Amino acid sequence: MAENKFAVIGLGQFGTAIARTLAQRGAEVIAIDNNPDYVDDLKDDVAVAVCLDATDVKALRAQNVHEVDAIVVAIGENFEALLLCVVLLMEMKVPRIIARANGKHQRMILEKIGVTEILSPENDVGLAVAERLINPTILTTLMLPDNYEIVEVRTPRTMINRSLHDIGLRTKYNLNLITIKRAFDNEINGEKMVEQHILGVPAPETVLLETDTILVFGLVNDIERFIEINK
Repeated sequence: MAENKFAVIGLGQFGTAIARTLAQRGAEVIAIDNNPDYVDDLKDDVAVAVCLDATDVKALRAQNVHEVDAIVVAIGENFEALLLCVVLLMEMKVPRIIARANGKHQRMILEKIGVTEILSPENDVGLAVAERLINPTILTTLMLPDNYEIVEVRTPRTMINRSLHDIGLRTKYNLNLITIKRAFDNEINGEKMVEQHILGVPAPETVLLETDTILVFGLVNDIERFIEINK
């Protein structure tokens, strides 16, 4: 897997878990916090650990954070600082910004300023977030005992408009398909909306669409191989 480069801003328990997991998966990580103790705890685990004020645009630029593939803003105790940091990163044209929200009101505010990827620590664990960063096609991850996992994956380009029988997830990749989530157009009170529905247990002749997501189960190594082959 090609090396990815990420920044994590805010090194509490949540941000630290993301930074460490990304580094363990082979990514180059810049870890940032204004608490020197947090930075010191992580300095041996990531490529760069630096103590700075994430609301200082000059300090951010000095670390070349605008050149990373994605930034996770995991500041947990100061939402005003998180918002300012996110706005600065947007102005710096960072290609992908993932921000933490504590509760629905913070989520709503982040959505209003244009953040499309929002994390809730009560729902997202560091390992799952890191997996989404390393493999953007993966939407959710559920880790299971004995090195198994369930992942929700966007339909790979190589599988669009092909039947499940033709794809052969079990025979070719040693994976089991759990179900398919499909997008349907709907109209409510004159407003067009897209709703996602589960197809239940799909038949072998079911054809995957570009907008589908699939839920598959298997060993972590088999799922990683499946993702890598079908990029």
